Amino acid sequence: MTTDNTTNLPWGLCELLQDPRVTVRRPGAPARGGRSVLYWMQRTQRGKDNHALDVAVRAGNEMRMPVVVCFLAVANFPGANLRSFTFLNQGLPEIEEELAERNIGFVLRRAPECSVERLAAEMGASLVVGDENPLRGPERWRRMVTERLEVPFWTVDSDVVVPTKLIEMPQYGAYTIRPRLQRLLPEFLRPLENPRAEHGWKRPKGLQAEDPRADITIGWGKLDRSVTPVEAWRGGPREARRRLKHFVDVILPTYERDRNRPELDGSSRLSPYLHFGHIGPVTVALAINEAVRRRPGLGTARDSFFNEMIVWRELAVNFVRTCPTYDRLECAEPWARKTIAEHARDEREHLYTLQQMEGAETHDGLWNAAQRQMLHFGWMHNHVRMYWAKKILEWSPDVATAMDRAIYLNDKYFLDGRDPNGYAGVAWAIAGKFDRAWTERPIFGKIRYMSGASTGRKFGSREYIRQMAELAGAAPGDGSQLQLIS
Repeated sequence: MTTDNTTNLPWGLCELLQDPRVTVRRPGAPARGGRSVLYWMQRTQRGKDNHALDVAVRAGNEMRMPVVVCFLAVANFPGANLRSFTFLNQGLPEIEEELAERNIGFVLRRAPECSVERLAAEMGASLVVGDENPLRGPERWRRMVTERLEVPFWTVDSDVVVPTKLIEMPQYGAYTIRPRLQRLLPEFLRPLENPRAEHGWKRPKGLQAEDPRADITIGWGKLDRSVTPVEAWRGGPREARRRLKHFVDVILPTYERDRNRPELDGSSRLSPYLHFGHIGPVTVALAINEAVRRRPGLGTARDSFFNEMIVWRELAVNFVRTCPTYDRLECAEPWARKTIAEHARDEREHLYTLQQMEGAETHDGLWNAAQRQMLHFGWMHNHVRMYWAKKILEWSPDVATAMDRAIYLNDKYFLDGRDPNGYAGVAWAIAGKFDRAWTERPIFGKIRYMSGASTGRKFGSREYIRQMAELAGAAPGDGSQLQLIS
């Protein structure tokens, strides 16, 4: 954490900088004569249980200034399309309402009026607070904002339970990061206070701002509108909390039995809400801990879920934060790169184009079903996500192409795409990341292999294929039947 030029800060602000979630990107004392503290909301899209917002509110209260939250809808966000923007848009009115309950202002702007530094000047910001995001593009934007702002700029790590800077080194797998996280969880798995802003913000006359209830994509001619919204999903903090309640009350008691059965509603399905920041992992974990307090028998289900949501999810964040090539084959460990090179010329029995894969036009009924779930539901059960990615490796001309294809499809269709979890999952399946060497075989070398026969026998795959054919409106006999492929 940078601490330069903090000697002139009020004691209350110095205390905020001791939080390991906070990174000082542009140091210095808050601008004199300022009229507000500005929070640039991006990754953490919620008005409650938001560490970054709490830091902004505490800073505003210390300086006796109002807090204003800005959200800037960027038309050219990499991989974003109508499906993802609709989900995001659905949350904006709720965010504005939650902020109003805390006496906090809200300004929505959309492309092309998306300059943080310009809005900071308009708001008379003495300090700008933002979200941390380990992905390459958002990090680049933060660095640009740091260079252009004329006031201090802090970012806050709100998307994980344990602050990522406390685990600086790249982690080789869940087995290395798990004990570190477990040791730190008691310190950071605590309820947030959600302080109220003591000084209200009065919107200046003539201030440019959009209505969060309106379509933020109007006029964006280059936006990909071919990937349509999914009616089964609705974005926003309120819906995220509803899904969490359903998971805790209905699904958690049978989670260990049903979580690996894609034909059932047996998993949390919280990943889209976690991706957009409509709910935070601390909120989720505390709700589950409370359920275990009431029903101690759910302890093992809790531990199993925490392994996914905390251990593997925060391993993924560590991965993209410490590995610049997280979305390329270069992220593979030396043993994996060696075996990939040794099998680069192996003959493939089946080769498909990207267009064939995208249209679920393969010979494999189980894989087609998984692809249909992606296309028409915007989400895929993790058990079949692994199989889906493994087959892309098997059916592509080379491993680098397979990785590019998997990431393209992941980012285009999934509501939880463009996320550390997705990149880590693709790297695990295709590049052997976080895994060990297995028995050598054609094409895969020593990278773990998954067959349709073994995968299909582990759950009700016939029912799953039927459900996905129905979801896509597929006709009988179009390849949606189960084929047990070795």
